[in-house]
Amino acid sequence: MRRVLASICLACLAVMAMPGSWSALAAPVVVTDVRVGENAAGTRFVLDLDSKVSFRIFMLADPYRVVIDLPEVGWRLPAQPLPRNTGLLNKFRYGLFKEGTSRVVLDMRGPVAVRKAFLLEPAAGYRYRLVLDLVGVSRAAFLKSVGDAGLEVAAGPPVTAKPGARPKKPVPTAAPERVSVSAAVFPLPLRKPRRTEEKRMVVIDPGHGGVDPGTVGVSGVYEKHITLAVAQEIKRQLNKTGRFHAVLTRERDIFIRLRDRVSFAREKDADLFVSIHADAIKNRRVRGLSVYTLSEKASDSEAAALADKENKADLIAGIDLTRETPEVTNILIDLAQRESMNRSVGFASGLVRELARETRILRNSHRFAGFAVLKAPDVPSVLLELGFLSNSQDEAALRRKTYRTRLAKAVTRAVDGYFARVEEAARK
Repeated sequence: MRRVLASICLACLAVMAMPGSWSALAAPVVVTDVRVGENAAGTRFVLDLDSKVSFRIFMLADPYRVVIDLPEVGWRLPAQPLPRNTGLLNKFRYGLFKEGTSRVVLDMRGPVAVRKAFLLEPAAGYRYRLVLDLVGVSRAAFLKSVGDAGLEVAAGPPVTAKPGARPKKPVPTAAPERVSVSAAVFPLPLRKPRRTEEKRMVVIDPGHGGVDPGTVGVSGVYEKHITLAVAQEIKRQLNKTGRFHAVLTRERDIFIRLRDRVSFAREKDADLFVSIHADAIKNRRVRGLSVYTLSEKASDSEAAALADKENKADLIAGIDLTRETPEVTNILIDLAQRESMNRSVGFASGLVRELARETRILRNSHRFAGFAVLKAPDVPSVLLELGFLSNSQDEAALRRKTYRTRLAKAVTRAVDGYFARVEEAARK
């Protein structure tokens, strides 16, 4: 008799009422519960759904992951915590991976194989159930199944996975020659001088999203919802001035790759790029905002650790990084980027001053680290850490609309002051 554990899933908190955080509910298929069980044979992972659905499964290594891709679905789950350390499963996350595709990423304790994957028809009080039976295997056996060409299962009868069926291996891609940044890494041309009557383009980047939730607050709130809510308010405040055209890298709860956030800013011919994040650390007493600018050498060990964590967002979302060239992480810093870095530092200093007028900031509030999302060579860029979701006071403040409005006004004043200084310097 299988010992099925209690139903589990993400707490439905007040923050879910924030704009853009529940947009997937209009999807035709809805996931209503998630269950995990274990027995002597292995671990069973179950999604309860209200309709039939097709799905695709594939494996990724280092760390060991099982990825389930579905058509875009809605999520209406019980207010219970997500499971951890159950059988072969370490933890899992879910969300919108791209338009039309929802993704579930299972982080496994070790190498596994999918013994069976199937869709059950409604029976015994249940509706449709997507079932994965996972068993432990050797690393060598797991690596044979790694890749994008995974098991595809239509909305039909049960299918038994074929262990050892090897997908096509990705073709290795040579690293680009170390020539100029604009020619090799970013094919778009460097910006043209902007006419003074044009509105300044400001790109606001809400960190994380979709299948990448970011950090989790003390009450269970996700960073991805906080960053989107703050970014939307900053956009509103900036556009209200009439002097700026502010746009977001994402308008809803969807995953965006790091390199695509950088490319978006350049495609929009951005004059300024502001990435919005919130941190969490073990010491729950630490609170306060900080601002980061790009440097290959981190200002301290905490800054280095944070950059390392943020730069793994693509891995967290279940992307096979073995296919990638090192374009984002190994940009050759040339004169164009150094000029942008100098301007970034100038904006960061003004932003720290304005934020200090509204809220508590860290003692060393302007820090430096190698964030991949700040590496557009010709766009002044900063990363704003809104505070610590591991601190109950910071988290509670960020969930209040009035506080988010104050932060947005501080950012708007900093942007206004920055461009005033840029235009004054251009007149000299």
